[in-house]
Amino acid sequence: MYLKTFSFPDDGQEFDFLLDIKRRCYDTFYPFKILSAKRLDTVEFEPITIFYGGNGSGKTTALNIIAEKLNIKRTTPYNRSSFYSDYLNLCQWNLLSFSEEIPAESQIIVSDDVFDYMLNIRMLNQGIDLKREQLFDDYLDRKYASFKMKSLKDYDTLKKNNLAKSKTQSKYVRHELIDNIREYSNGENAFRFFTENITENALFLLDEPENSLSPENQLKLKQFLEDSARFYGCQLIIATHSPFLLAMKGAKIYDLEGEIAQVKDWTQLKNVNVFRDFFKAHEDDFK
Repeated sequence: MYLKTFSFPDDGQEFDFLLDIKRRCYDTFYPFKILSAKRLDTVEFEPITIFYGGNGSGKTTALNIIAEKLNIKRTTPYNRSSFYSDYLNLCQWNLLSFSEEIPAESQIIVSDDVFDYMLNIRMLNQGIDLKREQLFDDYLDRKYASFKMKSLKDYDTLKKNNLAKSKTQSKYVRHELIDNIREYSNGENAFRFFTENITENALFLLDEPENSLSPENQLKLKQFLEDSARFYGCQLIIATHSPFLLAMKGAKIYDLEGEIAQVKDWTQLKNVNVFRDFFKAHEDDFK
């Protein structure tokens, strides 16, 4: 663990700051009045801490505020307002006594990071497909070519011609072409993104990492995150409403679904019980 506590401004602190601002007729004071409305003042962290809630509950807002206050690395920009800096000035945080600073490898990962990764793979695969068609033609030209070396400059050409003559078309193309990344599904590529970016000994903030993941891959991610916290020195702060991730061993869950934020067990959460009631109602269908 690295981060021990993080304090958001309470309703009284916000009132003092906004008293003068309200006279200027602003339409929004975001991120003011979001977390204080839930009475989420001080968060005490564990190796795995989760903010749970539906859309608009404030879980992503909490994650962005923590990341910005701690100056944690991020790739994708996020929605800010003209009051963001003022709000951050009212936030406080504490590290554990043996931690002098947040590790430089720490980062926040959001859904757009994963989507961009998958989009880049798709564009790469389109280039691979074009290259493959070119290699099919190249194979036929070289396999039946009559060629004699005239100088050392011709050695590479002769080598490729002999390679074409000694292999089938598919083996030649496979030899010349990098492996097609499309062999993985979108969900598998999304899972690979997390395994490549969540390294050892750092703090990672994850915003709805279940997006693009099938239930099977969500369970794989659950195991990977548990192992990262238990064996590889990672501290995780996650915003999610996935029942699979909410069931992570030892996770401390802040429920932002209701009027007041509360620490709850995962089996007490509304989203989890919706799934339980659904399968309970269809229990006979599984017999």
